[in-house]
Amino acid sequence: MISIEQVSGKAEMKAFLALPSRLYADDPHWIEPLHIERTEHLSAKNPAAEHIQWQAWIARRGDTVVGRITAQIDTLHRQLHGADTGHFGMIDAIDDPEVFSALTGAAETWLRRRGARTITGPFSLNINQESGLLVDGFDTPPSALMNHGKPYYAARLEQLGYRKGMDLLAYWMRRDDLFFTPALSKIMDRMRERVRIRPLDRKHFAAEMQVLRDVFNDAWQHNWGYVPFTEREFSEMGAQLKFLVPDDMIHVAEIDGQACGFIVALPNINEAIADLNGQLLPLGWAKLLWRLKVSGVRTARVPLMGVRQAYQFSRLGPVIALLLIEALKGPFLARDIEALEMSWILESNTGMRTILERIGADPYKRYRLYEKQL
Repeated sequence: MISIEQVSGKAEMKAFLALPSRLYADDPHWIEPLHIERTEHLSAKNPAAEHIQWQAWIARRGDTVVGRITAQIDTLHRQLHGADTGHFGMIDAIDDPEVFSALTGAAETWLRRRGARTITGPFSLNINQESGLLVDGFDTPPSALMNHGKPYYAARLEQLGYRKGMDLLAYWMRRDDLFFTPALSKIMDRMRERVRIRPLDRKHFAAEMQVLRDVFNDAWQHNWGYVPFTEREFSEMGAQLKFLVPDDMIHVAEIDGQACGFIVALPNINEAIADLNGQLLPLGWAKLLWRLKVSGVRTARVPLMGVRQAYQFSRLGPVIALLLIEALKGPFLARDIEALEMSWILESNTGMRTILERIGADPYKRYRLYEKQL
């Protein structure tokens, strides 16, 4: 007998957050997120709470928690994509059809009562945060701020009527394999005088973050499922980047003094926290800081990148992207970063996918966003 319990207090939230560590205990590629980060993500401290209403549930068999899920209404998404949209996320469960049915049933009922006629996900909590269900690439650990999962999740959702809405791809490239063909190099060289690539100006950090936000919102505005970053969301992200990311791993592309693109490379925090079991106390903080600031990590992830719409469908757009990627080679070499994940990339973004594959990147993970009519 499966019972569904609404998360409404500290005890239920603790059970909600604790489930993955038990569910993935036998998975050598699972990396437990920092508990403090997950707690704050689902609190009013998350600036996305200003436009996202959500509810979480846990499923129990007797006294044992066997599944979890969230449902969300994002008012910014509704403004752009229709007043009848709703989302689900953070789904984890044992391999039992009854559990998946009970969890999704709770989320669907909650969304219907709030006017939703379509459910999409998983998102944690929206498309600008962890997105997609892992459907390919279970044999490697997730990079920072990316999801992991169980191979049976997709089949269980599809049995309940969920269908593919969009796939998100993660590309992997080793620094030494990054290769610009003579033809690409010639095109890039021809544009260097016009396109200026510069590192982040930390002296004007707050202003720089808003420049990146403006470029991102312009670059992504026509993409599937797009939701803009609010000023507060990007400011909060900036506070984290300021602590975690060296200046020369954030680059801005300019034409005639105006920002036209940017790239952010994040040291792979998951590599640094892999053995902390989600805990920063008593010694986790010291280990994390040492690994990020002194001993270093050997991998990184590009979570944010964009080229303004005005250039995306011109000959200049791909060159801007290539010059931004190239700008990371020096900092990676200096810090002995050996490999990079570019994620995520919409499956439909053939332009960016072509660029990455031409310079030696391999699509090694696939995440699926599901849809269902309610």
